[in-house]
Amino acid sequence: MGMNKKEVPLLIWKFPVNFRDIEKAGEVANKIKKRLQNLGMKSEIVWRASIICFEGEMNLVLFAEKGGLTRVEVFPDRIDIFFEDEGPGVKDVNLALTPGYSTAPDWAIEMGFGAGMGLYNIKKNSDLFEIFSEESKGTWIHSRIYLNKGT
Repeated sequence: MGMNKKEVPLLIWKFPVNFRDIEKAGEVANKIKKRLQNLGMKSEIVWRASIICFEGEMNLVLFAEKGGLTRVEVFPDRIDIFFEDEGPGVKDVNLALTPGYSTAPDWAIEMGFGAGMGLYNIKKNSDLFEIFSEESKGTWIHSRIYLNKGT
């Protein structure tokens, strides 16, 4: 391959997310939603990004014992959303992508969270979805939304 320059995002937003911080759960998704609306993004794009961000943020709150990070990168043609943590990892990614499958802790289920739709909803709302996870090391998720898909 040639010496291509690495593409630089127009905007980068980073938000740390704390383990078990149910009080603040959803704040990151809300901030990203407002920022994308302020940029004049189509409502369908904002909606999809909001769902992805909320579900990823909830996974960090529920599972990332050392906390995690949500990072959003806005490019002229796409939005890349990343979730990173050093949590317990996902034992079986394919099973975890099954709607309704949950390994949420009892405390989360008692509060009405952990329905087993998180990873499924992230993948469903992504044009590109990648997940890498290693038990006891953590999880890395990348979701991409193309801004001009189908136009």
